[in-house]
Amino acid sequence: MARALAIGLGVSLAIGLVACIGPSDRRPGFALTGDVAPAFPADWSFSDAEREIAVQVSPPHLIPHSVTVWCATVEGTLYLGARSPETKSWPGWVDADPDVRLRIAGKLYDVRLRPVAHEAEIATIRRAYAEKYELPQMASGNGPPIRYWMVVPRES
Repeated sequence: MARALAIGLGVSLAIGLVACIGPSDRRPGFALTGDVAPAFPADWSFSDAEREIAVQVSPPHLIPHSVTVWCATVEGTLYLGARSPETKSWPGWVDADPDVRLRIAGKLYDVRLRPVAHEAEIATIRRAYAEKYELPQMASGNGPPIRYWMVVPRES
């Protein structure tokens, strides 16, 4: 009985510790921690100061999954991107459940990601990314595939 209790306690402790690990650079994490922001920002330009932000998605196995991503703003609207999205799991999980949690500068934002498909809008987003991250401008169709999402309130 004592052994079973000790094993159960050890497993619970291990799960608790693992659940607190956030993403870092290319290493994924679990649930994001931080202070919940009181409202959806009208202008996301403050995120321009952050090189990476974290996004937490809901995978089918019910354990929160978080990754770091680059982001850029266009006229105060926040956009996220995934380079080579077919090689990653999280973009498909966003397709299944677009409600995500972002962590930007220690604050948490519960938002929805809306896919961007219009080529003119994608071109504008690419320019914003190129400026923020000092990337060379690439013509449409050159370079690795990238998917973009617009950050919108969950009510949208």
